[in-house]
Amino acid sequence: MPTIDEILQSARQRLERLTADQVAQELEDGALVVDIRPIKQRRESGVIPGSIAIERNVLEWRLDPASDSRIAAATSHNLRVIVVCHEGYTSSLAAASLQDLGLSQATDLVGGVSAWKAAGLAVVDADPEE
Repeated sequence: MPTIDEILQSARQRLERLTADQVAQELEDGALVVDIRPIKQRRESGVIPGSIAIERNVLEWRLDPASDSRIAAATSHNLRVIVVCHEGYTSSLAAASLQDLGLSQATDLVGGVSAWKAAGLAVVDADPEE
């Protein structure tokens, strides 16, 4: 049986992972940046401006264009989706799962929101309505 480290390595081999600066540019160009962290982490650390929150347990249903539970933006398998988490581990697994659904442009942020903040990029408070 594979270990979680092996599964993570396999997932990352399929991804063209992005730096914080690359994610900032892609966000500006219209990519969908999806924050999968739990609300507690989003409230504690802030969120990337322009990102949307979809918690990990419903991610595939919200982004699969064929799902009755999809979000409005999930209209095509060609959608550019960049998944972010706290440090870039869970996001790699989630992005690989999205690729398994046919979202071939899915990837993640190396180092997660921690790397975003370390790069000096802005965060905002999480939506208090969440």
